[in-house]
Amino acid sequence: MLRVALVESDPLRLIGFHALLESESDLELISTSVWRIAISDGIDVVLIGDRPGQSLFDTMSQLKRERPDLPVIVTGPGANDEIILSAVTWGAKGYVFDGAPPPEFARALRVVSQGSMWAPRRVLSMFIERAITQRQGMRSRTSDVLSDRDKKILTLLGSGLSNKEISAPLGIAARTVKTSISRMMRRLGVRNRFQLSACAVALSLITVCSGIDRNARRGQCLTAREHN
Repeated sequence: MLRVALVESDPLRLIGFHALLESESDLELISTSVWRIAISDGIDVVLIGDRPGQSLFDTMSQLKRERPDLPVIVTGPGANDEIILSAVTWGAKGYVFDGAPPPEFARALRVVSQGSMWAPRRVLSMFIERAITQRQGMRSRTSDVLSDRDKKILTLLGSGLSNKEISAPLGIAARTVKTSISRMMRRLGVRNRFQLSACAVALSLITVCSGIDRNARRGQCLTAREHN
């Protein structure tokens, strides 16, 4: 059973979401608030509504501060790619349009709970293009401060592997992989593993990122597993 915490203030939308997912036997929807999520156990995914007059990014910042381990999906009108891009940049693992059919909502929740991304492919492409533009001057000096092992970790990370799967062929502990990834994220100024993979591709630190677009279907890009 996948437990989904829904942060939504509109009572009609609460009813709508429950009706939307009631036929999915493996999904349990729990209406709650950010502060309750912070003290609750057993939550697998958080679903946050992007509504006019509400500060989505303040909500996400509070949630990430309290529970950085929880994957977040934002749902909204999606009329502006910049909003979707900002949500991903701030740490959302997915964005689903309000008008998406029930099977797409359910699939997005399952995919994100497994550590992958769910967002329009064009938005993820925008992210990579901006990373290329903004970080061209970082390439040589960044490459110098990364060890050969760091680069191997980046390559395996780009293939969509978990920390445990990365550690096995390198003969190191999974916690060592996690520490290395955290260090590289700080050096490159990124917030999550997907951004790290995209940045590594943009800077030509790795030559392949097969996790990106590996499972792309119906205009969606699923990538960058987050498992420990």
